[in-house]
Amino acid sequence: MPFARYLSWLELRVSVFLADISRYGPNQTEKVSLDAARAYCRKLARGHYENFSVLSPLVPVSRRDDFAAVYAFARWADDLGDEAGSTDRATELLGWWRGELNRLVAGEAQHPVFLALQATIYARGLAITPFTDLIAAFELDQVKTRYATWDELKDYCRLSANPVGRLVLALLGESQSAEQLAASDAVCTALQLTNHWQDVRRDFLERGRIYVPADMHDIADFDDRLARTLARGFSCDATFFGETRRLVRRLVAKTWSEFDLGEPLLQSVTPTSRPLLWLFAAGGRSVLRNIERWNCETVMQRPTLSKPRKVMLLARAMLAARCSLPLPSLPMSAEWIIDPDPDPDASKFPRTLSTAALETQDA
Repeated sequence: MPFARYLSWLELRVSVFLADISRYGPNQTEKVSLDAARAYCRKLARGHYENFSVLSPLVPVSRRDDFAAVYAFARWADDLGDEAGSTDRATELLGWWRGELNRLVAGEAQHPVFLALQATIYARGLAITPFTDLIAAFELDQVKTRYATWDELKDYCRLSANPVGRLVLALLGESQSAEQLAASDAVCTALQLTNHWQDVRRDFLERGRIYVPADMHDIADFDDRLARTLARGFSCDATFFGETRRLVRRLVAKTWSEFDLGEPLLQSVTPTSRPLLWLFAAGGRSVLRNIERWNCETVMQRPTLSKPRKVMLLARAMLAARCSLPLPSLPMSAEWIIDPDPDPDASKFPRTLSTAALETQDA
């Protein structure tokens, strides 16, 4: 998304959030019917920028209100954490949101999102833990802006991303076996990590957050040099871009390994669920491949999926769903591209399944 267009989208998102919280925020008493609550959630699900619409034609008609309710819950929690104006205010609002979830559990939901979500939870037998985990992730964002290790970041993904996959499996009526949940967690973690590497610039400028784990690099004065580079609009010195490209390449390779761990997911689900889950995985993998194609330059750029690419992926998934055709292979790494920044320190950092496979292939 071009930066000017992104700013317009951001301004719209903030204005919508402010309008919503003035109408449905703390101490507001406007009551709505279940039908109106569901319509509000559908509007939220259709109105926000995502790689693919939550209510794509691949979602069963009988489950669309359920998907919209779960999405609206997560969208509100995300906006409360990111658009409140200060960490103190965000923490306060997330506490209120947790309180509204507790009211749902007690059968006393009033907020339109929770009215719709209450009906979904009762009808589909959803657990409450994924919802509390998501709130915990947004609360963590208010107090933690740096990560020391890769495992620490994966723990964050366990709260911020994995619950979404588990909720999707439950809404689709899948078995949710231990193996299926493990594969789903791997895919969702990979999707979250991909988003982090895609949004290095945005996360730092807008939120002051750096999700890049410190144990994945030894770049001197990383925070300061990143800040100076973003303020100037070009590299702060002669070596920073090369160092960050090598860093992002390591992060991307480890993220491919997470996607690899999630490959059994598609074979574990029913044929009716497979195209939708394929679409989500294919979208994330395509973004990761685009990061590689952009030479892992995400400090100043934000690689995204083009509209034609999105349409093509959706069309492939829909064709498979409507005609009972096999799904295409998932997008793979583009690491065959010549690396202009060879990593002299690669031996210092953990090798991954993806990089090991590439080395074997090149041998």
